[in-house]
Amino acid sequence: MSHNSLTSACAAVLRRDFTLIMRHRNDLINPITFFVIIVSLFPLALGPDPSTLRQLAPGIIWVAALISTTMSMDAIFRSDFEDGTLEQMIMSHHSTTALVMAKIFAHWLVTGFLVTIVAALLGTLLHLPLKAIWVLQLTLLFGTPILSMVGAIAVALTVGLPRSGVLLALLILPLYIPVLIFATAAVNNATLGLAFNGQLYFLAALLVLSLTLAPIATAASLRISMG
Repeated sequence: MSHNSLTSACAAVLRRDFTLIMRHRNDLINPITFFVIIVSLFPLALGPDPSTLRQLAPGIIWVAALISTTMSMDAIFRSDFEDGTLEQMIMSHHSTTALVMAKIFAHWLVTGFLVTIVAALLGTLLHLPLKAIWVLQLTLLFGTPILSMVGAIAVALTVGLPRSGVLLALLILPLYIPVLIFATAAVNNATLGLAFNGQLYFLAALLVLSLTLAPIATAASLRISMG
């Protein structure tokens, strides 16, 4: 199997996923809309006091990001499982791990990347200082790919189940806790003018670990589910 052949296969997977997303735009719009709604409700519930909103903003935005990402996770492999594409992908001569990575990347582009962009506007809404907004976007840029890759493992394990929503959330959310802790701590430190490099280093280490292991574990989980 040549490198060019594998690259072409991954590019075909990306094109197919983006085509499906454009045909079903709700899969793109719903998570982002949900993310914006959750964050926008907190100023109404907590009141307009800037100091309160500034203190709670990192946790609000990151919890909303976790929930919106979890909502969209099931779409990574569900349509491929239903139309038989997933079985063909596993049986093909191309690396399943590489094809899985392409699908995870497509998911991140239409969820995590958009969340990272929108978060800057929501941080302003919650009165975060400019430096904290910059750190918030960095944590999302490091953290949201981890959410997609770790979540893909759980999705691969439950893809054959007819109603996996609650089970999927139970599997995913505990694994997201380290990302939530380090990300919110970094933004809180930036808000207070303290050092935040350590938390960013931990997020970067988790990202590298996820990039290394998650696609392999996802491909193995798909083989188990399809077996």
